[in-house]
Amino acid sequence: MVSSIGQGLLVLLGISPDDDQTDVDYLVRKISALRIFDDDEGVMNLSVIDIGGNIIVVSQFTLMASTKKGNRPSYVGAAGHQTAIPLYELFCERLSAATGKRVGTGEFGADMKVALVNDGPVTICMDSKNR
Repeated sequence: MVSSIGQGLLVLLGISPDDDQTDVDYLVRKISALRIFDDDEGVMNLSVIDIGGNIIVVSQFTLMASTKKGNRPSYVGAAGHQTAIPLYELFCERLSAATGKRVGTGEFGADMKVALVNDGPVTICMDSKNR
């Protein structure tokens, strides 16, 4: 096992060839401050920082798939290793700094088995190009 957490976030991170540090900074700000955890009154009003939660970030190039043509997804929208690895590492470093906690990671480019217990109704897709 590479990483595991209790309460917190599993971030599946897809990186495109035109992503850069501004995309990293935007996502770090949004993810660390996103109010999606319940407060004492059951209202989603707390961030992962507020609850002292942890985060795991898994690189997921398949999020960049295009299924417009045919039945086989195209992954040309995913960044190559030269772009993706540095941005993935930067994202993890900056998210760790923003939350004040070590961010768990997967193994970049590996065939991983990811298990998730989704405790609640929240799954959110974020696109740094759609601000």
